[in-house]
Amino acid sequence: MTLTCWLFIAALAPATAHTQTPAQTQPPTQTQTPPASPVSPARPDRTPVRPADPTRPTQAAPIFDTQGRDREIDLWRWNRRPIFRLGQDYVLRSDDVVRHVVIVSGNTRIEGRVLEDVVVVLGDVHLASSAIVEGSVVAVAGKVTVDAGATVRRDLVVTGGTVDAPVAFSPRGEHIVIGLPVLGERLRSVVPWLTRGVLWGRPIVPDIGWVWMVVLVFFGLSFILNFVFDRAAHSCATVMIARPLSALVVGLLVLVLLGPVIVIMAATVVGIAVIPFFLCAVVLAWMIGKVGVVRSIGAAALGHGASDSRLRGTASFLIGFAVLTLIYMVPVIGLATWAMVGVFGLGSATMTLVTALRREAPTKATPPPAGPPSPEPFPPSPAPPSRDVFVPGSSAAMSSAAVSSAPMAYQATEPSVHAPPPAADFPPAAPIPGDAAAAERRAYATFLDRVAAFALDCLLVAIANNLLDFTRNGGLFFLLLLVYHVAFWAWMGTTMGGIVVGIRVVRTTGGNLRIVDALVRGLGSLFSIAALGIGCLWMLQDPERQMWHDKIAGTYVIKVPRNMLLA
Repeated sequence: MTLTCWLFIAALAPATAHTQTPAQTQPPTQTQTPPASPVSPARPDRTPVRPADPTRPTQAAPIFDTQGRDREIDLWRWNRRPIFRLGQDYVLRSDDVVRHVVIVSGNTRIEGRVLEDVVVVLGDVHLASSAIVEGSVVAVAGKVTVDAGATVRRDLVVTGGTVDAPVAFSPRGEHIVIGLPVLGERLRSVVPWLTRGVLWGRPIVPDIGWVWMVVLVFFGLSFILNFVFDRAAHSCATVMIARPLSALVVGLLVLVLLGPVIVIMAATVVGIAVIPFFLCAVVLAWMIGKVGVVRSIGAAALGHGASDSRLRGTASFLIGFAVLTLIYMVPVIGLATWAMVGVFGLGSATMTLVTALRREAPTKATPPPAGPPSPEPFPPSPAPPSRDVFVPGSSAAMSSAAVSSAPMAYQATEPSVHAPPPAADFPPAAPIPGDAAAAERRAYATFLDRVAAFALDCLLVAIANNLLDFTRNGGLFFLLLLVYHVAFWAWMGTTMGGIVVGIRVVRTTGGNLRIVDALVRGLGSLFSIAALGIGCLWMLQDPERQMWHDKIAGTYVIKVPRNMLLA
């Protein structure tokens, strides 16, 4: 029985050894490494590209896009070079891909692929049959030629040009053509003048026909100004011949101050309406000044000075214009001469205008030269009671009447108690209000003095406005400017700008300003500015150089020596 059991167990042992659980058949567990991150795609030249950002929102692909095209463009765009050309042509080969193409004053031919836009200004665009533009095609003053098979994914915009494309061609976006082809041709004709004129430093290119048309127009306009404003042109020519350096400095100063003056006029709001007239006046003065410079050059070439004769002035103008035309053709020197003639013209016109304003001002009486004061007769003093007076050196007594008839030498040794001190010891008499002679002797401030002082005050208030962080409220600047002027007028009779220029505000009756006078003058200045600035310009023809707010407040603005401004 025991042998039988052992045989049975031995028969079952091999079967048990080969029937194991799946867990027993597995190899021992080992530490597994995480799967490697996918390798970013690279270009054939082994340059890594920017991987896609998983947090970046993706837009739904258009229905006409193939699967994965937007992802491919996004991967390529960051590592493709942009193309820019100025005055040169460009060709994109069929096996090349670029980010975008921008061509100025040149033609381009696209055979490859552009991931963004193609922009051509003053040039033609040719899209070959293999061209693929993922963005838009924009052409300004140029022709667009499209071959069969070319693709434009977005818009086609042409301004001042034409489009030559097959009937089956249609961009996926907008198709816009603006302007006439003639306009594009006119714009493209400017390119040779830019490349061979401005870049060379000369305003006149001899072999360009339309340049001579422009020269003829300027000649006719200058000739008319020379004929109509003969006196003004003669004055400008005289200034140029007598004081050329002063004209140059004044012209540069006007160019520097022109911008701040326009800004100040715009800041007053009401001055915005005056800015166009002001600019027109500046341009007219500049052109008349240039005519005067041309006449001075012609007069120097003819060997005589500026002549009052209209005929000789015209001859000087013709000679000077011919000389400048020849100089304008020389590279570098031509453009420099053109700029200098403009500066000289602006300076000579400004100096002529200032001289004319001074000539129109009322003449001031010249005070007589200082000299010893003439003796003035004094009323006879009442005669004292008659009594005898002893005169030294005489043996007789003399009466007071006899003493009065004594020689002047004796009287000089005994000065009378009634004789006044010398006239030089008295201060000059104050001007009497309403006295015409005193008004003529008063030194009024000029218009330029007051404008310069106001400009400096506006600059100081603007700096204070920024330092105090009041810039958030733009209207507070004008309130601060008004308070500044009223406070300084009441305190010192002038402002910081007035101290620099040397002017002061006084009452017409004499004396310094009171707080009430300063406040009335400040509020009245708002009225002078609100009337399109006419209240401020009124002083140019007023005999007492008063603006409207000066008349309202009863004040004068006078020139004061610097040592007496703060007295």
